[in-house]
Amino acid sequence: MPSEPRKNGLRAPRILIVDDDPGQRSLLDSFLRSQGFHTVPVNSGEQALETLRGQDISMMISDVRMPGMSGLETLRRARQEHAVLPVLLVTAYADIREAVGAMRDGALNYLAKPIDLDELLATVQQATGMTTVTPVKFEAEKPLPGHVVAKSPLMQAVLHDASLIAPSESRVLITGESGVGKEVLADVIHAWSFRSSGPLVKVNCAAIPETLLESELFGHEKGAFTGAVAQRIGRFELANGGSIFLDEIADMSPPLQAKLLRVTQEGRFNRVGSNNVIQTNARILAATNRNLEDEVKAGRFREDLFYRLNVVELNIPALRERPEDILPLANAFVAELTHGKARFSSAVVDCLARYSWPGNVRELRNAMERATLLSMGDLILPEHLPARARGPAELLPAAEPADAQRLGEIERQAIFQALRKHNFNRTETAKALGISRRALIYKLQRFREEGYEVDPA
Repeated sequence: MPSEPRKNGLRAPRILIVDDDPGQRSLLDSFLRSQGFHTVPVNSGEQALETLRGQDISMMISDVRMPGMSGLETLRRARQEHAVLPVLLVTAYADIREAVGAMRDGALNYLAKPIDLDELLATVQQATGMTTVTPVKFEAEKPLPGHVVAKSPLMQAVLHDASLIAPSESRVLITGESGVGKEVLADVIHAWSFRSSGPLVKVNCAAIPETLLESELFGHEKGAFTGAVAQRIGRFELANGGSIFLDEIADMSPPLQAKLLRVTQEGRFNRVGSNNVIQTNARILAATNRNLEDEVKAGRFREDLFYRLNVVELNIPALRERPEDILPLANAFVAELTHGKARFSSAVVDCLARYSWPGNVRELRNAMERATLLSMGDLILPEHLPARARGPAELLPAAEPADAQRLGEIERQAIFQALRKHNFNRTETAKALGISRRALIYKLQRFREEGYEVDPA
């Protein structure tokens, strides 16, 4: 049995994790252990109460909705014997009222799904008094796949979160605009996981006709429908022991969403035309460029499936939010396409920096492919770029320092105003501003370094 984490000779706080969902339980377990805590994961309220009677527990984290004894009932019973035990509830959007009500029953706080790891860590550290826990890094030196370039602080933060999430068994929802690199991040998570020796099977749900997608995912038997001349093994079956990446998950029809829900809950499915149950333990990585919460409200996406898939969310910022990545990515694409022979003129570098790249990394790669063809693999000039990419650089004058300063002040005032409006809640503020929480934290860190007060008085 591995020794418990210790800090300054003292045993690290022991955190009881209560959740019937193996993915959610694995995420909390893996993440808190990576931060130096000792964890005790259990899958029911009954097991939680038994553990509390037999072990010295510093804090309990419990899901609200569980079969049998709910998290709220577990909280009430735990309070009868452990009056001062800090209890943190994890709840889906629909359970928020219940969670707020549970504060009266002695809950320390609640976290809404998907869990924000920064918020989780801050809450646990505050509750246990261990704000100086030394993190146990998850092989931070582990190499990135060769096609991954991430120089900006925002992408470095995304990769840091990925490194913490990868070794767990949790399902991951990757969000971001079209073309930001969601499939590439799925590659990274799989490569850094304990399933890396297994397959990573990819399915683009938007690229396959609805009538064929069910067969593609779950397979079919010979004669199951017209044209089914032989048995077909589905992608979930092929991904057993590895990971399956479901891109553009929001394009899946409601009937298929119901079948996917069964796989996420039970790991079981049937081939089309068969009653035989097939078991799979494939880890699901899903991606979308839509706001799934809006899709749920509009009735186009199942709420229960949303919370099953969205155990943890990783949002990839748009390329315009991380300009530090533009030139390194462009250099990497050109080096790949020309075997390192082509180079940029200084005017091209200026064009790349000025253009907003609405198509994100995909548009940048296509532009570099065009440029290398037109330049014959030699010096790349502005005329080799698409007109939309070179136009602003040639037509618009450089911004005056005073203009840039005024723009920065407008942005800063807008962020501070939104922070005050949302009581300095980082998550709600980021949503209101239409940026990722990571982008907001990065901007606040920059403001703090410039001498501005960014925390509530």
